[in-house]
Amino acid sequence: MDFERHYEALLQMADVVVCHRSLSELFPDLAKRLHQVTTFELASFALYDPETKAMRLHIWEGGGSSDAPTEVPVEASPSGWAWKTQRPLVVPDLQLEARFPRVFALLREKGLRSCCVMPLTMAQSRLGALGLGSSQVNAYQEEDLRLLQRVAELVALAVGNSLAQQALQEEKGRLQTLLEVNQALVSSLDVQQMFPAISESLRRVMKVEYASLALCEPEADTLRIYSGDLPMEGIVAGPAIAASDSVVGRALQDGKVKFFSYSDPQAAGSPVVSRLFEQGARSGCCVPLITSKGPLGTLNLASTDGHAFAPVDIDLLNRVASQVAVALDNARAYREIAELRDKLSKEKLYLEDEILSELNFEEIIGESPTLKRVLAQAKIVAPSDATALVLGETGTGKELIARAIHRMSSRKDASFIKLNCAAIPTGLLESELFGHEKGAFTGAISQKVGRLELAHKGTLFLDEVGDIPLELQPKLLRVLQDQEFERLGSNHTVRVNIRLIAATNRDLAKSVANREFRSDLFYRLNVFPVHIPPLRERKTDIPLLVRYFVQKFARRMNKQIETIPTETMNALVSWEWPGNVRELENFLERSVILSSGPVLRVPLTELQPVYEQSSKDSTLESLEREHIIRALRETRGVISGAKGAATRLGLKRTTLQSRIQRMGISRADYEG
Repeated sequence: MDFERHYEALLQMADVVVCHRSLSELFPDLAKRLHQVTTFELASFALYDPETKAMRLHIWEGGGSSDAPTEVPVEASPSGWAWKTQRPLVVPDLQLEARFPRVFALLREKGLRSCCVMPLTMAQSRLGALGLGSSQVNAYQEEDLRLLQRVAELVALAVGNSLAQQALQEEKGRLQTLLEVNQALVSSLDVQQMFPAISESLRRVMKVEYASLALCEPEADTLRIYSGDLPMEGIVAGPAIAASDSVVGRALQDGKVKFFSYSDPQAAGSPVVSRLFEQGARSGCCVPLITSKGPLGTLNLASTDGHAFAPVDIDLLNRVASQVAVALDNARAYREIAELRDKLSKEKLYLEDEILSELNFEEIIGESPTLKRVLAQAKIVAPSDATALVLGETGTGKELIARAIHRMSSRKDASFIKLNCAAIPTGLLESELFGHEKGAFTGAISQKVGRLELAHKGTLFLDEVGDIPLELQPKLLRVLQDQEFERLGSNHTVRVNIRLIAATNRDLAKSVANREFRSDLFYRLNVFPVHIPPLRERKTDIPLLVRYFVQKFARRMNKQIETIPTETMNALVSWEWPGNVRELENFLERSVILSSGPVLRVPLTELQPVYEQSSKDSTLESLEREHIIRALRETRGVISGAKGAATRLGLKRTTLQSRIQRMGISRADYEG
């Protein structure tokens, strides 16, 4: 019966050999299977470490294993004796054994009375030893030893397979590291950008807490630290190192990898290495970077582990260093090219500055003296937080000037929020500007954040500010003075930090005189007025604008327009352009659509006066005023509703009310 049980246990252990590839999983499972063939309370799996020349013990005790292996000198442990002599060691009574006093004293403290240690050997390769301890005296007889010898053979096979698998994984990791380093090097020519990726790849195969490059200084016997990655505290890039008396310099001079450790007094003589040791480093290495043009510097690594860098890593480090050296050589050429490119770029900007009016006004085309004066004013006011009032006819580019002021200000990284005061009905303008709470008015189904809050720490651009109703102007004035307001339906004060830029095509001073605009708000807005000239006052800019817009629309429509006839250009320059740049842009877009060949075809017949600038405006306004009065008279002053004047005129109630107020229509005008 015992034979069958032992045979079954051996078969199960053979399955364990096949299933497990990791030593951390293998040892606990083997220990559990061993209980089926022999008696023990403690099991140890000892593997010989050729680097430290010691036995690394993995202890299994009481149903669990220790977290980390214990290192014991070969001569001071029974497992080391079994590994060295390749013979089993049986101790019937630990109380009578004088050898290996430190190890056996520990076993006696755990209550063990006897033990046996079997060498683990596979194909003439000595791996380590298997040790078992029992609380019984003379627990391991001749029959047990024969069985344990078979067990040791299976364990040795399992350990050998695991070590081979581990070696393959390590080699795979090294090859993967080389691939990642190569990818990092080809992805960027900037060493500062690629070096973190290189050091991260190295950290996957070895324990590294500090990595840097030490590069040779031209015409000097020094090296300088560059591109530090994961530096320890106090270790920064930049310090110069004397090549003659440092471990870095010796690696570069000999052309070989130099290892250093905490116990090396010569390494401690280097200031940088000494600081690394002070921060907890215990080992490191310096790998020379050499190309066909000569030495460039070293790749430096350090770790808190005293055995982080092994001779087996030399080949990997040399191959990585070879790739880095080539990349550094390429980076040096890249920097030279970048410097030339930067020089050419500066020359290009200088030439563009001669062609265009000013820098920072990329969207504004023109070089006339009048436009240059406007741009100079914008450049003066931009750095301050002063309120700017942009004045000019419709279509002159007031919003472009406002955006340019924002881009040149300290708020350029914050939001630029735009609100067209004429495009929003009077009843909704306050909500758009200040926001509202849920239920503040009919239709307010949720909370709304106003434009003032959106522009916090940025710039608020109020276009057509002259159309703000009189009842809303005091609230805007308070925001400008106190930088605070309340949402509609709320008594909570919201503080903001905004810079206001306003724009209008109206004569606000005249509106103040007619009591259509508050004087205190006008003075608050008119801190720094910027007057944009109409296009008819800068006719020398028209050819530049024509070429710009023609090319812009031609590219958009995938057309090739190469010629603008002289008579066409003369006609465009001589036209008054009452709609200014906006009218010119729309007219040229239509012209590009109509052009089917390389020559711009312009419908010159459309450049005919449709109204007289001086007198017609007032005539049209008076006709509109009379039309509104007639509608009010017919509806007996009723504005809203199905039969109201707004419906009859095809306008919104709020729009009609705004026009009645703007035109100064009183009840006496339509009731008389």
